[in-house]
Amino acid sequence: MKQILVSFVRQMLFWMLFFAFAKTVFMLYNINLLRIEGVTFGEALAAYRHGLQLDFATASYFMFFPTVLLLIQSLWSRNWMNKVNRVYTFTAITLFSLLTAVELGIYPEWKTKLPFKAFAYLSNPTEVYDTVSNALFFSLIGLFLVMVMLTSWVYNKWFYTVIRQSGRNYLFSAVFLLSTPILLFIGARGGVQPIPINQSASYYSNKNILNIAAVNSGFNLMINIIENYRNFGENPYAFYSDEEAAQTRKQIFSTERDSTTKILTSSRPNIVLLILESWSADLIESLGGEPGITPEFRELEKEGILFTKLWATGPRSEQAMGSIFGGFPAHPISSITVQPDKFAKLPTITHKLIEAGYHTSFYFGGQLIYGNIKGFILYNGFKRVVEGADFGKDVIKGKLGAHDEFVLSRQLADLSKEKEPFFSALFTLSSHSPYDQPMEQVLNWGDNEKPYINSAYYTDHCLGRYFEEARKQPWYKNTLFVIVADHSHNSYRNWAFTTPNYHKIPMLLLGDVIKDEFRGTKISRLSNQSDLASTLLNQLDIDADEFHWSRNLLNPYTPEFAYYSFEEGLGWIRPAGHFVMDARIGHFHENAIPEAYADSVIREGKSYLQSLFGEYMSY
Repeated sequence: MKQILVSFVRQMLFWMLFFAFAKTVFMLYNINLLRIEGVTFGEALAAYRHGLQLDFATASYFMFFPTVLLLIQSLWSRNWMNKVNRVYTFTAITLFSLLTAVELGIYPEWKTKLPFKAFAYLSNPTEVYDTVSNALFFSLIGLFLVMVMLTSWVYNKWFYTVIRQSGRNYLFSAVFLLSTPILLFIGARGGVQPIPINQSASYYSNKNILNIAAVNSGFNLMINIIENYRNFGENPYAFYSDEEAAQTRKQIFSTERDSTTKILTSSRPNIVLLILESWSADLIESLGGEPGITPEFRELEKEGILFTKLWATGPRSEQAMGSIFGGFPAHPISSITVQPDKFAKLPTITHKLIEAGYHTSFYFGGQLIYGNIKGFILYNGFKRVVEGADFGKDVIKGKLGAHDEFVLSRQLADLSKEKEPFFSALFTLSSHSPYDQPMEQVLNWGDNEKPYINSAYYTDHCLGRYFEEARKQPWYKNTLFVIVADHSHNSYRNWAFTTPNYHKIPMLLLGDVIKDEFRGTKISRLSNQSDLASTLLNQLDIDADEFHWSRNLLNPYTPEFAYYSFEEGLGWIRPAGHFVMDARIGHFHENAIPEAYADSVIREGKSYLQSLFGEYMSY
């Protein structure tokens, strides 16, 4: 019994120390880059602390096989089993050391951990060899061999335990069988919280090299492979040749001319982006919803510009972040925000505004670890990031975190001290289940969605109080507010999940910085939340050409269409009609296109998805 426990603890400790050693190798190898980015010793040291949770999760995965072996040895042990354990550990050390060495080679160029797509280059190994100098190639080979030999020697000398048969303890074996797998499972998912651990748990700095150092390489690669397993080599939505799809996409986005309507009184206003969790268009009276759910929003409409035909591009929050900040629409199967090697290729409005001199901040009452949103946010340069852990005991928290009234108040307090111009984003939380907002239910209808509409009423109430206080601030007169939902939600109307009505959301621009003649107006062009990037940047006279999936909605010549994705399907909406399709099997959930336009409209939607997913794969 003692041998089994000692072996288990020693092996777990070995992997934790080995991962810390790999971090050390990475930072020492890139010490010049650390100096260039102005990294202090304390900041670098923090990578070990912030990497602990992800390291422990990875160690838990690594320990599943040895644990099974130890369980068998607690009942029946032979010397060859000890050798199997040593071979397994040596193999794991070798593979992880190889991964570390490869990442040392690619980081200066790619600025990322090893992505799955890098394996595609192995089909032409000579080309890989030709891209690096002989000195670099052989130095990395040497470093790899040293890591393998050194760590294998350390393991065999101080951590390896020989298990010898010395009697059976069936009670111990039963307890070991019942408890250890559960503990490893909890460790592998990062705890018992609703959201399993991901790379965001190790992100802590605006200096990306530190986040790269903190993230466990093995865990990162595993997630990357999982996210790509459905499309290893070919685009699953290749309906036409790439050339045909690209040509159709070009026609879809073709704009006769740029005639942008300038709605702002300032070329460099402050910008406050309020992202509303799960707000369906059915919550908004002006968008066809029942009156009384969001009365404060209805009042705010009088001060701004409401987009009445706007759709979320995907059904998940992390997808919305890529869509809103990067102008990159959501797509089926995965999300670009969960893959750091891919979202690093995206232009974002945050980076553009930072280049223009804006000071940035991001607020959320819960855990930004969900969908790797924190990793995405930090990579994109938000200097101040406030989330659930930053709110003390004096605020009311629900199961998911601090409620909206407290997060909104915190942002207002901080902005009173912020240097202008600023770009501050806030993501609400209370309209997400379990709907435990600190307000009694006001609306006594809604059937199955009664808790949901009451949570929206609460957030709407908070918005009303928020703008009352914001109007008192000296920076208010030079501030553009953008209110947009991350995605929709089932409503009291219980639309089918695939239908366009389900995915429609609100977007509102408001503030004193909007010219008087545009306040209280509506824009009814078919559009997407991903169009915010181009629309906003064009108002600021900032080049938006990089955002080629985003349209300028304040140019009357911008083409009209709306797109949304779900699971493995898409919805495509044109003035002539719409269709909803399971693109996997070619099944149409809906086809409301007049026969005269059917072929061309269907070709448009399928080409859009093919080109979008193809670009995602290429990143």
